[in-house]
Order: sequence, then C-alpha cells, then structure tokens
Amino acid sequence: MNKFNQTISDIGIVPVIKLNHPERDAASLAKALCAGGVPVAEVTFRAAGADTAIRLMREACPEMIVGAGTVTEAAQIDATLAAGGQFIVTPGFDPELVSYAQGQNIPIYPGCTTPTDYHAALKFGLEVLKFFPAEQSGGLAKIKAMSAPFPQFKVMPTGGISLKNLSDYIAAPVIAACGGSYMVTADLIEGQAWEEITRLCKKSRDIVEATRLGRTVKDIPAAMPASGAEIAPGQYAESSTDTAQKL
Repeated sequence: MNKFNQTISDIGIVPVIKLNHPERDAASLAKALCAGGVPVAEVTFRAAGADTAIRLMREACPEMIVGAGTVTEAAQIDATLAAGGQFIVTPGFDPELVSYAQGQNIPIYPGCTTPTDYHAALKFGLEVLKFFPAEQSGGLAKIKAMSAPFPQFKVMPTGGISLKNLSDYIAAPVIAACGGSYMVTADLIEGQAWEEITRLCKKSRDIVEATRLGRTVKDIPAAMPASGAEIAPGQYAESSTDTAQKL
C-alpha cells in the first residue's frame, strides 16, 4: 500500500460520522477521537454541512486525516477538497466518480461487493476498496473468498462492525482497516459524550493492536532449534490463545 493508505491501515479503525450540528460538535468530536488514538474520520454527506464539519475538524486537529463518505456526485468531491478533505468514500462503484477523484488527486475508496465491482476497480489501479454493507453482504467469509481471484486489493469493511467482531475482521490479512459508527453513534454525539467516545476509541485501538500482535507472534516460532538439531513433529504448533479476546 502507498504511504497514505498505510497510515490509515496502521490506525485500523475509521469512525464513520453523521454530524447534524457541525458548528457545535465537529471540533469537540475531533479532539475526542484523537484523544482515543483514532486520528481519522469519514464524515458522511448523509447530513447537510459535511464539508463544514470536515473543515472544522481539520482546523481543530490538523494532524487528523479527515475525508468524506456517502459521496454520490462530483460536486461533493469539490466541496470536500475546498474544505481540506483528504479522501473520498463512495457507497458503490461509480467509474465516473473514481475517475474524477483521481483527476483531482484525492484518494477514493469506492464501495465494492461483487466480482464485477472488483474487476472494474482493477482498471483504475486502486489499492483499497470499501466493502459495504459488510455484514449484510456476506461479511468476512465473502471478503476472504473475493480475495482469492483479486489478491491485489486490501479491503475496508463498513456496516455491522462492532467491538464484538472487530478482532475477527482485523485478524484477516486482506483487511486494511474497519469502518464503524459504534463509537460515534447519534446518541453519543447528540449527548456530547466526548469522554465515552474517547473510551470506545481506545478500546478499539487496544483490540486492533492486540489482534495484530497476536497474528505477528503466531507467525514466529517460540524458539529456533540449534544448528543440526532435530525438530520433533508438532514442536512449533500454535498453542497461544487469541490475545484480543482477553480485552
């Protein structure tokens, strides 16, 4: 993956946000996300003023990566760019929007859930695809199945992701990061529960880091035999438990 995509992947979780009152909530929300170790956000155009929210979040936390979601027309890409947005997410695969975003030099993650979508994405040199709605479209099993004929793609599933299944998704090498709204629900934002949002972000990051650490450790033998020593059958069989399940 390129550096930008890798940065998002390193964070592992992308909050998907609908802000009804950007002037009131955007700056405080940005600070809560960053305090929780999640300096990235997808602000959706499901609510008016998404571009305003993007601008205010970037002003409050310049270190954040803030992009636009639910983008369905070129004018929204223009508005995102004008607000300082750094990436585009579309709910489906629209070749005209992908082409337009690439012409504007802004990363785009189009929604792809079928072999036809994946095949079309090949023509645009994309690295990361959004898989939406993830759980309703077959979940991790389908994502893994799709990666067999299309190993060049990493996937960002969104839709149905929660603290309960985050570890399962993150453990799969095909997953770049997971999008989710569970840490930025309408009730949490409306109630200005910034500390709870920060707590949920920290919990998510703990799961991501523990899961990836567990996956890395499983790839490394517990000890290497001395030169010339015999290796007993099953000597290095995996016996560790899933670290993330203990969180």
